[in-house]
Amino acid sequence: MAPTNGSTVVTESWDIVDFVIHKGHGVKGLSEKGLKSLPKQFHQPLEERFSEKRILDQSPEVAKFICDAAENWGFFQIVNHGVALEVLERVKEATHRFFALPAEEKRKYSKENSPTKNVRYGSSFAPHVERALEWKDFLSLFYVSEEETSAFWPLVCKDEMLEYMRSSEVFIKRLMHVLVKGLNVKRIDEIREPMLLGSRRVNLNYYPMCPNPELTVGVGRHSDISTFTILLQDDIGGLHVRKDNGTGWIHAAPISGSLIINIGDALQIMSNGRNKSIEHCVIANGSQNRISVPLFVNPKPEAILCPFPEVLANGEKPLYKPVLYADYSRHFYTKAHDGKKTIDFAKISDI
Repeated sequence: MAPTNGSTVVTESWDIVDFVIHKGHGVKGLSEKGLKSLPKQFHQPLEERFSEKRILDQSPEVAKFICDAAENWGFFQIVNHGVALEVLERVKEATHRFFALPAEEKRKYSKENSPTKNVRYGSSFAPHVERALEWKDFLSLFYVSEEETSAFWPLVCKDEMLEYMRSSEVFIKRLMHVLVKGLNVKRIDEIREPMLLGSRRVNLNYYPMCPNPELTVGVGRHSDISTFTILLQDDIGGLHVRKDNGTGWIHAAPISGSLIINIGDALQIMSNGRNKSIEHCVIANGSQNRISVPLFVNPKPEAILCPFPEVLANGEKPLYKPVLYADYSRHFYTKAHDGKKTIDFAKISDI
């Protein structure tokens, strides 16, 4: 039977999928049923579960390492970024407002019901192919035009998300120029700009309290496929970053007013591996609800990704073949999170 207001037991597999995914209640709705234990559909394989023993101590040297340049680590936090703190607070408030909507209102933006493929509400990452579901609900907003945004983005968060994207524009371009200058690329021309800054997507993520956080994950191990990602998170914490592709993880603890930047696969390809996209995950929380809002700065779908000639000018061999970004993105979204394996799609096979 599907859960009712007083129910704490859900036994059938299709009940969970139907309630969370198809009826649009999400894991937020499931969490609010007062479950005493986590349904088995969310039990991650042992090797994917998160253990406190795998978190590395954050010595001053490690903290500096995390905040170092993209070339050295690929994950860092920025303060004094030029985006008003009031804008960031309004984004967080709007995120909570959207997920506080009744399930029938959120379901209007599900894959089956959304009036546009560029607005999508859902749970987990790829439920149709995952071995275990992730403990997360999300609203994904792909920016196409002011007209589509005005017509189709949810009213409870539309203005705040647009304000955030506009307020970030100068910061995005400044950051991009710093990154490419480090690759000996002197300027971003009309051909390269679509490769680097061609499209934007903002996600609203909601991670409700979980009855057994040790058995599941909020988001599984992965690297982003963006050029780079700008992450706004609340003060709860839960984002962890893999150190040097090893077994240990570092908690990217929230810093008030900061934005987290992480390099994506697209820039790793364009830099021929000099800048590295970093594997990261989000743990589930047993005592608090958490939100985060990543802004993905992506190539245009029709952009061809390949190493910059300037990077190869000294005779360095290309590690990646030219790939259409739309094909790369499609490959990413048709499988479950699997660490850094997506980048293999672009690797030259004999490397």
